[in-house]
Amino acid sequence: MKKMHSLSSYLLLLISLTAIATPTTTSATTIGVTYSTPASISGTVQLSPDRIAEKVVSMKIPAVRLLDSNPAMIRAFAYTNVSLFLSVPNPLVPLLASNRSLAMRWVYRHVLPFHPRTKISIISVGNDVISYSPDVSPFLLRAMQNVHLSLVDLRIFKISVSTTFSFFNIVPTAFPPSSAQFQQPNGEVIIRPILQFLERTNSSFLINLYPYNMYRSSFSIPIGFALFEEFPFNFRDDLTTGVRYRNLFDMMVDAVISSMAVMGHENLPVIVAETGWPSSGIDASEVDATLLYSEMFLKALLTHLRSGCGTPLRKEGVSEVYIFELVEKDAKQGIRNWGLLHHNMTSKYSFEFSDGGKAGRYKELLIGFFVQVVMIGYGYSDTFNLNFMNNYEWNVILGLTHRNYRS
Repeated sequence: MKKMHSLSSYLLLLISLTAIATPTTTSATTIGVTYSTPASISGTVQLSPDRIAEKVVSMKIPAVRLLDSNPAMIRAFAYTNVSLFLSVPNPLVPLLASNRSLAMRWVYRHVLPFHPRTKISIISVGNDVISYSPDVSPFLLRAMQNVHLSLVDLRIFKISVSTTFSFFNIVPTAFPPSSAQFQQPNGEVIIRPILQFLERTNSSFLINLYPYNMYRSSFSIPIGFALFEEFPFNFRDDLTTGVRYRNLFDMMVDAVISSMAVMGHENLPVIVAETGWPSSGIDASEVDATLLYSEMFLKALLTHLRSGCGTPLRKEGVSEVYIFELVEKDAKQGIRNWGLLHHNMTSKYSFEFSDGGKAGRYKELLIGFFVQVVMIGYGYSDTFNLNFMNNYEWNVILGLTHRNYRS
């Protein structure tokens, strides 16, 4: 009986140690990619929707933003459990605003035939409409309302409606983040009513956010700060809040959150609808648009988002982030390339987009290791068999344990 009591105590210790040694997260940011149907490239085979969907599933990408919302592509993701973010093209915004039946027709064509077999999560009515055409902007809210009401009429309640803004066109000053405000007069005339709509309909604020563009626009931002590098001087202090920022991405996100807070909507979920770093630039002047820097940024961004650290002003972080983009455009002079994949669907980078469930595997290994220790200590095993772990996994387990005990 005493032996069994001691064993129970040891098992309780095992559970506690496992909890300590397994990295925890305060939030699970969904990390997706954007995709738009590329123009036909001479000498290449056009990529079919089914092939794109299969590649996304094989890469374990949980969400895709379809920039052109091709119905054939929406159909290809049926039964895949990949969440889709649909987009209404900018030229349609005035039409959907002025005619409710046209909004219903768009929903009938792009949503109703596929929902719920295809998992559609959100619709963005327009993309960076403010810079696309100032004449279209006044129609934005009415178009969003008509699409939302069309979904409600069809008793579709789980698809939210929003619109996508560009950081550079609505937040004139990113630093310090605590002093950020939306650009006027668009802030009061366009953005405030939209924030009220998003709050009322439980939707999210969508923002295209590129640290690369911010880095290029300011000589005072070091490259390491934009690439998440942990060097001694890679930080910026917001003297108003006393917050220290160690990367440009968090600083830009918090500038958006501060701007929403000025208008009384600081708790709205934020989705980064586009972000990335180009692997090639428009011309020779873009010396930092390289494959090396692109890989460094993407790899560090994924690690940062999966850490669950959030941002200084929002501990749970952004709810979703979409990497621009899945497949690169034609590799020619005069355009930036952002794709994770070459046009032949081979990877441009040495890292895996998905962690492949490794975190769960290490937790299982850790539990198995401690169970064997317990069994050996109490005579339930004759041999100390750790053959279920290879050398790499064994080193990771030791590293996890050491790191968490040290902290």
